[in-house]
Amino acid sequence: MMKRLSASASEKKIEFSNLNYRFNHSSIMKPTIHLVVGARPNYIKANPVFQRLDELDKFDLVLVNTGQHYDHNMAAIFIDELGMKAPDINLGVGAGTHGAQTAKILAAYEKVLIEHSPDLVVVFGDVNSPIACSLAATKLQVPVAHVEAGLRSFDWSMPEEVNRVLTDRLSTLLFTTSPEAERNLNKEGIASAGIHFVGNTMIDSLVQCQRHFAKSTIQNDLGLVGNYALMTFHRPSNVDDGASLHQLVTAIIAVAERLPCIFPVHPRTKNKLEDIGLLESLQNYDKIFLIDPIGYIDFMHLQQHAAIVLTDSGGIQEESTFFGVPCLTVRENTERPITTTQGTNKLIGIDYERIPQEVDLVLATNSKEHTVPDLWDGKAANRISAIIDDYFNNSL
Repeated sequence: MMKRLSASASEKKIEFSNLNYRFNHSSIMKPTIHLVVGARPNYIKANPVFQRLDELDKFDLVLVNTGQHYDHNMAAIFIDELGMKAPDINLGVGAGTHGAQTAKILAAYEKVLIEHSPDLVVVFGDVNSPIACSLAATKLQVPVAHVEAGLRSFDWSMPEEVNRVLTDRLSTLLFTTSPEAERNLNKEGIASAGIHFVGNTMIDSLVQCQRHFAKSTIQNDLGLVGNYALMTFHRPSNVDDGASLHQLVTAIIAVAERLPCIFPVHPRTKNKLEDIGLLESLQNYDKIFLIDPIGYIDFMHLQQHAAIVLTDSGGIQEESTFFGVPCLTVRENTERPITTTQGTNKLIGIDYERIPQEVDLVLATNSKEHTVPDLWDGKAANRISAIIDDYFNNSL
C-alpha cells in the first residue's frame, strides 16, 4: 500500500475502511477529475495527462491509486522517477485473482465516488483497475474517459481484451493511439463523435524523460560490454504452464549462447520459475542476468541500447518501435498491430524453437526499416487535455 499522505490545514481528510484521500476546499468550484492508476504501465501513461491538465489550472485533479501493483519496484519507483505527485487516494487492494481483484477495486472505488462526486473519471490501459473503476463510475452516472481506447487483439482468452472492450463501451471520451483503433470501435457500434485520435501518452513519457536515460549506470552495474538482448515475460500463455515455461527457458539459454540476456523478472514469473525448479538453473548461466524489476529510467536505457528485445508485453512493443530497436513478440496476436506494420516489432507466435532462429536473423541483418507512427510525437497529452477542456466548456 502506498504511504499515506498527511493533510494540510486547508485540506479535509476523509477516511473510511482502508481508504485514505484528501479534498482541497480551495478548488471546490472547479470540475473534479479523477485519474486512476494502479499497475506499472498506468503510471507511465497517466503522468503526462496529469501534468497537462494541471497546467490548465481549470480542474481539481485527484490521483487515485488502486494498489493493483503494490511492490515498490512495480509501482512507487515510477512515481519517484517520473516526478509524479503522490496519489491522493490509495485503495490498497493488493493482489488477487482477476475476479477478486476487480471486485475489490469496484467496491472500494464506489465508496470514493459516492463521497467525492467527481465530474469525470479518466482511466488508462487495459488492466483490472480501469474496468473496475469505469464500471463503478458508470453505475453512478459519472462519465468516463479511456486513454488507449480501441486496441484489440481479438483474443477473448486474454483478460486484458475483456477489460478493453468493456471499458470502451462504458466510456464517453475515447482517446486512441492509432488509426485502426477507431475502426475497431466503429465496428462495435461506438460512434466516431466520442473517439479522438491523439497519439500515445506512453511515448509522451519517453520523450519527456529521454534526456535522463544516458544518466543510467545499469550497463556498468551489470558489467555489460557490447551487444545484449533484453527480455520480459509475464503472460499466462508463456509462464503459467510448466511445460511451456520449460521450453521458454530452453530458448532463453539458446539465445544466451549468442549474446548476453538481461531478464528483469516479473514477480509472478519468478514464482512460476521457482515452482518448477528452474530459477536456480537460470541463475547459473553467466550470460543470463536475472534481475529484479527495475525503474523506468534504467529499463528505458537498456531498451534503447539493446541489440534486440524479446517480450510478451504490450507497451514494450511500442517503446521499441519508437527507439527503432528490433522486437520479437512471443504471442499469437497483438493489440498493437501498427508496431508490426510500421514499427520494429515481429510477432512470432508461441513457438519457442523459433526464438533462437529469429534472433539469428535480427543479428544478421542488424536493422529493420520502420517509421514512428503518426502522432507518436510526445504531444498526445496536450491533445487529450485540450479535448477534456473543450468537453467541460461545452457541458457547462
